Amino acid sequence: MTPSYRSLDDADSLRSLVKNLREAIYITNARGDILDGNPAFFTLLGVRSLDDMQNYGANELVVNPARRLTEIELVEREGFARDFELQLVRPDGVLITVLDTVYAVHDPESDETLYHGMLVDITARKRMEEELRQQSMRDPLTGCFNRRYLAELDEEMSPSDSPWGCLFIDIDHFKHYNDTHGHQMGDNTLIRMSRFLMRQVRAEEPVIRVGGDEFVIVLRGASEAQAMMVAQRMQASALRTAPVPFSLGWASRQPAENLMGTMHRADQNLLAVRVIERTPVRTLAVPPSDEVR
Repeated sequence: MTPSYRSLDDADSLRSLVKNLREAIYITNARGDILDGNPAFFTLLGVRSLDDMQNYGANELVVNPARRLTEIELVEREGFARDFELQLVRPDGVLITVLDTVYAVHDPESDETLYHGMLVDITARKRMEEELRQQSMRDPLTGCFNRRYLAELDEEMSPSDSPWGCLFIDIDHFKHYNDTHGHQMGDNTLIRMSRFLMRQVRAEEPVIRVGGDEFVIVLRGASEAQAMMVAQRMQASALRTAPVPFSLGWASRQPAENLMGTMHRADQNLLAVRVIERTPVRTLAVPPSDEVR
């Protein structure tokens, strides 16, 4: 009988459709065993055929088991899941992100539930989204993080009970310097200052530009003594390598304090130092509320 490619009721038409689609189509059972897939499915997973998947099931491919469980519960409740985002690890170790659209069917032959699904690879899109997100949290002039990053960091860190320290840095008389030497020279100074600050701390300790001439450094996990030690080390280094004079304040976290609160106290300590000490070589005043015990 001649195939009728005009109708989806025709078995040959459906077979051709599944074979030639660029979207990955699969069938699994309730245990997660992969029973079949189209060529695009095996290409997506970096294998040649179903034989290469004998040691891998859906549960082994999904990076986050809780996420997989949530999807299965959704399918059991609604009968299907649409565009459910999952991160998979292929047999060759490559991580990919997919949108899974899947529905449950009852197989009368085996009297078990099977899952028919289709995967759409969005790895490139997710990578681009992450790059754009990172760019949105960076100051375009200095490359430091910006206030948007600080807000996310505050939301991430504040609920925890972990310690941290904050350094608040303000370039002395920057407006006057900017007006005297021009904005281009001022921009160059900000860039050089940001590089100086980045060299003073570890890569995981972010330098954040929070104002025109103001920077904050967050010291994750730092005790009160450690935060003061970093501040003193930075001040000593400034006498040799800082591009311009600046004032420095620091604070360590108090019980149940959020990150913004610690930053505010570091800023207040900075202001106290600036009012009291105006000599070219400043010593670091220990804030009364943060005395080392």
